[in-house]
Amino acid sequence: MNTRSEALEIAVDDEQIDATLLAPSAKMPGVLFVHGWGGSQKRDIARAKGLAGLGCVCLTFDMRGHERTLERQQRVTREDNLRDLLSAYDRLARHPSIDPSAIAVVGSSYGGYLSTILTSLRPVRWLALRVPALYRDEGWLTPKRELDRKDLVEYRNTPLPPTANRALAACAAFEGDVLIVESEQDHLIPHTTITNYLSAFARAHSLTHRIIDGADHGLTSEACRQAYTSLLINWATEMVVGARIGDGVFEEVAV
Repeated sequence: MNTRSEALEIAVDDEQIDATLLAPSAKMPGVLFVHGWGGSQKRDIARAKGLAGLGCVCLTFDMRGHERTLERQQRVTREDNLRDLLSAYDRLARHPSIDPSAIAVVGSSYGGYLSTILTSLRPVRWLALRVPALYRDEGWLTPKRELDRKDLVEYRNTPLPPTANRALAACAAFEGDVLIVESEQDHLIPHTTITNYLSAFARAHSLTHRIIDGADHGLTSEACRQAYTSLLINWATEMVVGARIGDGVFEEVAV
């Protein structure tokens, strides 16, 4: 665990004795949750509470076109939602308890897709993607509701090199730790899309891939939701909490 040290003098009778105080660093990892298209932060609250219990500062949020601004969903573009994500990241990074070099991003589906692009624009140390979606670069400023669904199905079933897609290119440049969670019975994100993501993370420090048996895209089964929560918490414990212990040093001050 990271520590800070401070040289002290302790009064004893009429004298002073030298001492060094060592305490845990006040800075903590930050975790940003990014929901999928048609979802909301409500789905992430319980998992965020679990990670907060591990000593992380967590932030969940609703992208524009969802929840309170649902009426705007017909007009929202990927650019709009990426800007939402950037603003949420910056708000989390400004928290006084956050270590800006220790931020994790947890994204689901559409949120996972946007999260990969975020890594090319902001520092991210850990990246967890559940059933990450994939979209053509073309039509970036087109309202997402207007994207051709049949074309998306074809595109997501096509093997792609990282150079062919902005999100995959961001993955290829990412050097942190990665978790990818796939649903066995996903009707929206085929295995080919997951394979494209896995292949792109060639420079990742570590890459963990898990498949939730019997799960659909939205994790409609309570058992599947619990399985994902367990996967995420266990991975975060190993990566985020483990890194705090492994990176920590005791810096002794001679006085």
